Amino acid sequence: MARSRLALGVTGGLVVGFLALFVIVAMTVWLGERSSTLFQEAALQRDTRTAAVELRDALRTAESSQRGYILTANEIYLAPYDTAKARARPQMSSFERLVIKASRPPLFLARLRAAVDEKIREMDQSVALKRAGSDADALSIIRSNRGKALMDEINVYLYGAILDADERSTLSEVERQNNAAMLRLISIVGAFVIVLVVAAVAFTVYRNRQEITQARDEVRAANFSLEERVERRTQELALARERAEILLSEVNHRVANSLQLVAALVHMQSKTVTDESAKGALKETETRIQAISQIHKSLYTSSDVTSVALNDYLGVMLENLGLAMRNDGHTAQLSSELDSVILPTDQSISLGVVATELVTNAFKYAYPTGQSGDIRVILRKLSEESAELVVQDDGIGLGATTRPGGTGLGSKIITAMAAALKTNVEYINRTPGTAARLVFSTAQPA
Repeated sequence: MARSRLALGVTGGLVVGFLALFVIVAMTVWLGERSSTLFQEAALQRDTRTAAVELRDALRTAESSQRGYILTANEIYLAPYDTAKARARPQMSSFERLVIKASRPPLFLARLRAAVDEKIREMDQSVALKRAGSDADALSIIRSNRGKALMDEINVYLYGAILDADERSTLSEVERQNNAAMLRLISIVGAFVIVLVVAAVAFTVYRNRQEITQARDEVRAANFSLEERVERRTQELALARERAEILLSEVNHRVANSLQLVAALVHMQSKTVTDESAKGALKETETRIQAISQIHKSLYTSSDVTSVALNDYLGVMLENLGLAMRNDGHTAQLSSELDSVILPTDQSISLGVVATELVTNAFKYAYPTGQSGDIRVILRKLSEESAELVVQDDGIGLGATTRPGGTGLGSKIITAMAAALKTNVEYINRTPGTAARLVFSTAQPA
């Protein structure tokens, strides 16, 4: 009888416990699926809002350029007009696709498409008349206010779509928060039920002392099973860590590829720019992106995804930078002496940006166009917890350049990156030439 009561009590407790666990797992799976759905909906609404804003901005830019050309006859307005007009139609198609995907097509969608097409025709007509010399006819189209009425109508539709996307995103966020709160509540209640079940089972075992021998055997079996589970769990954790390292390596790979793509786009953009100052700024931006991209490339090709071998990273980066500067017409020779130094990823990015800026400045300012000389980069390990980076040249020196105290973007970047490393750059007049020295900590974070 006692053994029957013990078995009945344990069985009943296990049933209740498994039911509580089943409820927790089921709710967790459901809420996870729902959260994924809400995330996708939020992303769709964000894309819809972005498409609406970009369509509105493209039409506004086209209208502003159209008016500028009509009023001034200056064809400089036609380039942004053609660009904005070319953007408007794909943006309208993208907006339609996203709106239809998000819900049933709203009634205003067809009218919005018609208004956009009519607005573009109105602008094309006035521009064509202006080109043909029919200034009065072109101005009459402007003064008819038909274009303004169309633009107002378009703005109303797009503003409504933006508000709708914002409202849907807000509702999704609220539901996600409510689901998270529900999951916490269910977990707490389920844990409480399981604790009660365990207490009831323990009390039943306590009251059935005559079954102690059998209970000991069950405990031994449970301990053996626990050891197997611990060993299995240990293996699973080791596997999970390996997968996490692989995933982090893949992330660095994707980041490096994305940065390479951005650098390529910046390079392509620089080739279309005629203003030399803008072209120079784009080239400097490309160089900075390449420096950061090289860090992530070093990470995914290394077995350690948390730190960077600076000598390897700087060697490759300086080789690429020297080649880029020679392609730009600079004749200075770049060399390096790099000790083996290990640095965490974030600090390596800051140091790489500083090195890029200092070497670029040396090429640009130490040796003006047509002059040649040497630029040396030295990475020296000073102790177990510190190292120094030195960029020196034999050029025209500090007295002939505002490089150290300048207020340009490069100087600000150097100052900001040095501050991130909790140090500063020291400029030394070598007579001839200049040396920029930065001492930094190599101590690994605890």
